[in-house]
Amino acid sequence: MSDEGFFREVNDEIRQDRAKMLWSRFGPAAIVIAVVVVIGTGAFVAWEYWTESRANASGDDFSQALTLANSGKNDEALAAFDALQKDGYGAYPLLARLRAATVLVQKGDFTGAVADFDAVATDTSIPDSIRDMARLRAGYLLVDHGSYADVASRVEALAADTNPLRHSAREALGLAAWKDGKNEDALKLFDQISSDDAAPRAARERATLMAELIRGSGVAS
Repeated sequence: MSDEGFFREVNDEIRQDRAKMLWSRFGPAAIVIAVVVVIGTGAFVAWEYWTESRANASGDDFSQALTLANSGKNDEALAAFDALQKDGYGAYPLLARLRAATVLVQKGDFTGAVADFDAVATDTSIPDSIRDMARLRAGYLLVDHGSYADVASRVEALAADTNPLRHSAREALGLAAWKDGKNEDALKLFDQISSDDAAPRAARERATLMAELIRGSGVAS
């Protein structure tokens, strides 16, 4: 045997010995890690499938409930939305909660609708933007079914200059003030809307008409 062959055999034996030593030290741990990775990957895929299935099912249920509401089947729609609030997934329970309040409006149950919107507005687990929208919806309902004080308690804070809902909040306050005989207050609010370039065009036009109506009545300068 040549020296080169001898050294090759020695190196092969050394590598084999090292491999056996490494396997004896780290082999079992490597197997455990591999098993954990496989199980973890499988669990993640299963969880992803489960959540997607639940979201799709809730989406279908919400769509069916909307169809019932849009068809005037209010009681059936309310039952469907109630089921979604209890068993729905993701954002659908909250969407169902808000839509159910709108169905109550369709039924003429304004007190119940305001109570439902108020409940959303005071629920700290809900994002602030959604809570503000609920306050605004309650405020608009109370323009016709409550007092100026009722409206103000919901939307006055939303009328601040930096609030993105200020135009709608000021409109609700202005209408409530006008209805309550507070014409100077109403005029100020409508003028704020009509002079705000950031306000939607339709809102500015409505505010301008209301301001002209109040001035034309001779009860405000």
